[in-house]
Amino acid sequence: MTVPESLTQSAYSTLLECRVDSVEDGVAHVALSLEPHLRNRGGKMHGGAIFSLVDITMGLACSGAHGFDQQSVTIECKINYLRSVADGEVMCIAKVIHPGRRTFVVEADVLQGDKLVAKAQGTFAVL
Repeated sequence: MTVPESLTQSAYSTLLECRVDSVEDGVAHVALSLEPHLRNRGGKMHGGAIFSLVDITMGLACSGAHGFDQQSVTIECKINYLRSVADGEVMCIAKVIHPGRRTFVVEADVLQGDKLVAKAQGTFAVL
């Protein structure tokens, strides 16, 4: 599915410099490069940047499932950080695993190459 950038980008995702690679039926792929403004005090990618990437990607997966004419919002999200990111780019892949009438449950993996950086699960309210 080709989705116009105006539907996949927000001011916040633009600020982070997220790159939307694809939005399909309930699945989204979004990349984020480690830039200086995304580093924590230890020089690694900030956990908040990774969490934001997850939330953005999960939201796009929901939009890909229910359509961009409807909205959904995060009501709960849990993340496990498994490894740090010192350089390069990460890719988040989010998939709707339960498309309910009122809520969607979404899983996300953040990968750097073939290494799992973070694993998340969230619930979104369909408005």
